[in-house]
Amino acid sequence: MSMQTIRLQVNNDTYKHLMWFLSKFKKEELNIINENEEFISIKKYLHDELKNIGNDADEFVDINQLDAELEATIREYED
Repeated sequence: MSMQTIRLQVNNDTYKHLMWFLSKFKKEELNIINENEEFISIKKYLHDELKNIGNDADEFVDINQLDAELEATIREYED
């Protein structure tokens, strides 16, 4: 089942009532996403990474090149 995402801004008193009401739903019906500092930091990081994809700021490798680099790194530390 797909879910929709909404974002609300409410005052503190309304927040308490709203959270009480939302807590009555099952986890399969509703997932509360708290926008704490960690969430905001990750969101900014991912947004910045997405912007870099189209402007040649990032280097991409195919699966074979990645495999070869990982094997070389493993061999380097196996000895």
